[in-house]
Amino acid sequence: MQKNAPIGIFDSGSGGISVLRTALRMLPDEHFIYFGDTANAPYGTKTEEEVTVLAKQVAEKLLSLGCKALVIACNTATCAAAATLRAMYPDLIIIGMEPALKLAHDLRPEGDILVLATPVSLSSAKYRLLYTAYGEHAHSVPCPGLMDFVERGDIESPELKAYLEDKFAPYLAKGNTPAAVVLGCTHYVFLHKVIRSLLPESTLVLDGNEGTVRQLGRRLTQENLISTHAPAGERVKILTSGNESSLALMQKLLDLPM
Repeated sequence: MQKNAPIGIFDSGSGGISVLRTALRMLPDEHFIYFGDTANAPYGTKTEEEVTVLAKQVAEKLLSLGCKALVIACNTATCAAAATLRAMYPDLIIIGMEPALKLAHDLRPEGDILVLATPVSLSSAKYRLLYTAYGEHAHSVPCPGLMDFVERGDIESPELKAYLEDKFAPYLAKGNTPAAVVLGCTHYVFLHKVIRSLLPESTLVLDGNEGTVRQLGRRLTQENLISTHAPAGERVKILTSGNESSLALMQKLLDLPM
């Protein structure tokens, strides 16, 4: 595998662009191919078997383009398909996502933690193991349809705010203050501003993007695959199974101010 080969990042749609943005910042000499499988989104309401089939197809496409590593920038696809992909490609660096529940537990060991994620992620064996280890004070909050707001380019509408207010209402009742909220889907990172606005100032809002990219950097270093020089051209190539509007949305999210 060549050091200067691209890194493949994929998601069911646009959410993984949030991971790509973090990777661009933290790994300045690397270049990336991003694939958003918007034609088959959302993954979060499909079965694990269906998600695995889709993830295998995307991985094969990215590997055919010469990628030296894969980042599954989707909590749902990680839960459903990471083990299968690692078994298929045992010599390939494959980095997945998981909700930042351990980080929330470490930072706020005594307070209540809300984990926002798709139904598939929250019902997976991988999440159950994480919850068993660090979920003593955690509440799993399934959010079907929340990623769809991002896929429509909606990151601040009254309808979005009303959806989130409804999700938070049981946990904010009677003056309760969650210690932390975990954004357990890469799409939700784009909703950080509105989520932050609905919570007490003392509540932490956490995601797993930086931890995922740090792990990618560690694995590239271990395998001696860190790029030796910055790419001469564009650092990012964006692909999608969807239409031109999907591509335009991904570019728009990539270009948002950091």
